[in-house]
Parts: sequence; structure tokens; C-alpha cells
Amino acid sequence: MIHVESASEMLSTKMKGVIDVLAMQREKRQTLQKSMVIDYTKATDSFTVARFIFECGIKLEAHPLTMSTAATLYHRFMREALPQGYDPYLIASTCLYLAGKIKDNQLKIRDIMNVSFSTLHRGAGPLELGEQYWSMRDAIVQAELLIMRMLKFEVMPEHPHKYLLHYLRSLQAWFGEEEWQRYPVAKTSMALLQDFHHVPAVLDYPPNLIAIACINLALQIYGVVVPLMDECDQQPWFNVFSKDLTRDKLWEIMEKIISSYDEEPETRDT
Repeated sequence: MIHVESASEMLSTKMKGVIDVLAMQREKRQTLQKSMVIDYTKATDSFTVARFIFECGIKLEAHPLTMSTAATLYHRFMREALPQGYDPYLIASTCLYLAGKIKDNQLKIRDIMNVSFSTLHRGAGPLELGEQYWSMRDAIVQAELLIMRMLKFEVMPEHPHKYLLHYLRSLQAWFGEEEWQRYPVAKTSMALLQDFHHVPAVLDYPPNLIAIACINLALQIYGVVVPLMDECDQQPWFNVFSKDLTRDKLWEIMEKIISSYDEEPETRDT
């Protein structure tokens, strides 16, 4: 037991500096996002393409779950596909279209085409009803069937979001309304979860554990200690939600979330 506690303390110390860096990165990123854009024509890595999905989704006013579903479908498809075998932005646009159907958030194919085209080609106007338009429309329809077959028609992923909401509500009751409102734990947890969908690693862990890791990372960022734990024989708060989750496993997932920010591409002035 002494050895385990020592290892946990060492890991906690190591992670503290990383968490501080993460907090600064997020603050800097939020400041720059309003004036900086990505040139998607120069990158096809998973993070960039997933960001393309979220940018298009925001422009289309898609629901957060729709965008997360699209990103999940994209990562799953690319794990099954041959490298360099498909146009990643066509697949991304199609995943957004398919996700809208799955989550009952109907996104018109023409809107997706125009937003995707103008996002990929900055400054371009809407597609004219010509050969290029019909070619792209047909490509999306065909790609939708390809994605469905490639994923064996299992296109309704279980999201961490529902677990995150449940856990946050429970924690809010533990903290009390006044104490809970002092820190943006809920908002930060949701932002971390959305950001984690930019990388394929989001597929590697059960959704309930991802939700716990996002919350714990948010708590660490703000230095918040969960109350009432002294009455639980020092049981970690997360074991109330996941009995078998170990500290080492939790920190592993948190490290994955943090490392996803290292994959963020360079931006340029608009």
C-alpha cells in the first residue's frame, strides 16, 4: 500500500506541471481562435480533419452530440481504411451528414456541401448547380454507403456525454450550489471531452472512464477537492461511479487527453 501511494504521489507531482501548461494552452487557444484559421488544404492528420468537422458543425449549428458522433465515426472509419486510400475531407463531410441522421439533427446535404467547400477553400462562394456540385453530392452519397459498410452498420456509438452529465449532477449535489458555482468544472469538463474527440485515442477507452477523466482533469486544473470523501474511508470520488477504476488507469486517460493538445496544428492570421 505504501508503495502504491508513493507512486501515485509521484505521478500527481509530475502531472501538476503538465496540467498548468494545459490550462495556459487552453487560455491562449481561446484568445487566438477568433483571429486565426487553419489552412485545411495543407494537412490531413486526424486532429486537423476532426477540427474541420467541428468547425463545419458549428457553422451548421449542429448539436454537440452530432459533431462528436461525426468525429467518432471518422476516427473509426480511418482505423479500418487503408492509409491514403480516401479523401479525408470527403469522409469527414459525409460523417457529419450521417451523424445528423443518427442523432435526429437533420442537416441538409446541400448546406453541408457548401459549408464544407467554403471551409476547405477559404473565400470560395457557394457551389453552383453544375458538374462540380452534382459530382460532390454523388460522392457524399456513395461515401455514406461505404462508411456504413466499413463500420458494419454499427454507427450509433455510446458517448461519454451522458455519463459526464450524470457524474457532474452528482458532484454538484456533493459540493452544494454555492461552492459548485465558484469553479467552471462542468464547462471545462465538457470542453476537454469535446477536444478529446479530435484524436483517435477517444476510441481506446470506455465512455464512462473518459467522462471521469475529463472531470478529474478539470478538478486538478482548478485545484478543487471533492468534499465528503473523508466519510468514505478515503475512497476516491471516482470509485463511487466506477468501482474498479484505479488511479493509474485514470491518470493514463488524463495523460492521453493532455497529449492530444500536442497534435493541434499551427494556425495563421485570417
